Amino acid sequence: MFDLTSVPRLAVTGPGALPFLHTMTTGDLANPPGTVTETLLLGEDGGVRGRLTVARLGDERFHVGAGGRLDFAWLRRHLPGDGTVQVHETTPGTCCLGVWGPLAGDLLPELSTTDCSAEETYVGDVPVVALRLSTVGEPGWELHTTADLGRHLWDTLRERDIAVAGHQAFTSLRLEAGTPVAGVDFTTEHDPYEAGLGDAVRRDKGYFLGRDALAGRSPATVSRRLTRLTTGKVLQGKEPVYVEGRAAGYVTSAGYGHTLGQALAYAWLPAEHSASGTPVEIEHFGERVPGRVG
Repeated sequence: MFDLTSVPRLAVTGPGALPFLHTMTTGDLANPPGTVTETLLLGEDGGVRGRLTVARLGDERFHVGAGGRLDFAWLRRHLPGDGTVQVHETTPGTCCLGVWGPLAGDLLPELSTTDCSAEETYVGDVPVVALRLSTVGEPGWELHTTADLGRHLWDTLRERDIAVAGHQAFTSLRLEAGTPVAGVDFTTEHDPYEAGLGDAVRRDKGYFLGRDALAGRSPATVSRRLTRLTTGKVLQGKEPVYVEGRAAGYVTSAGYGHTLGQALAYAWLPAEHSASGTPVEIEHFGERVPGRVG
């Protein structure tokens, strides 16, 4: 169980909510209520501005989980002027707990086991919005409730003998799961295919902001890639990466994968050096640490 209350959230509502989000993001959001979609915000140049989780709770009601308030500002900047869409930040009045692990379904049988679902239900006597998604590679849910019931939800889950974990455990698991973070592992300088996020782009859905800039781009055309490394030492991030003795890229984030039993890192490398198994060296406090792509 992870406390995700600090992760920014907002509600997008109104009769124009669907077309607005459909235009602003790369995913196909024209799905029935109860659907959760992983999608991206792009700039006009095709660079990735943010990574969103959008849950459709009703015909005109969406829950949006974002990486930061810059995402909110970008959405508000593009709001239509006819009043058909309302955007409200819900972070201060709500709380969120992530419950993940191979036994999550056994511990919370009252929740739906349907993949990519959003459900308004109860955990014990606590009303929650349960989003079936995971950023740590294990099945489970994000559980959202009002701020006044946050402590009660926490205590209800603790009574079921669920272990509490913190930021370092979250970082370790998301590195193992292959979940890059906006603003850390990729920025607006990178397009979705370079960042390994091309699966979140639905170019056949029609127009969205940044779509035209992606014309002719694909995973096969990129000159650089965000690449996962296994390393001989736990790194801190921002270290230079060498291939065949020459500086070729840099580390973005790093940690120790306790499930894999290996130190892990993400790094930007030229596409020709991003194949699995490629040996690298990372400069760490004046020492060359061996590593390998994959």
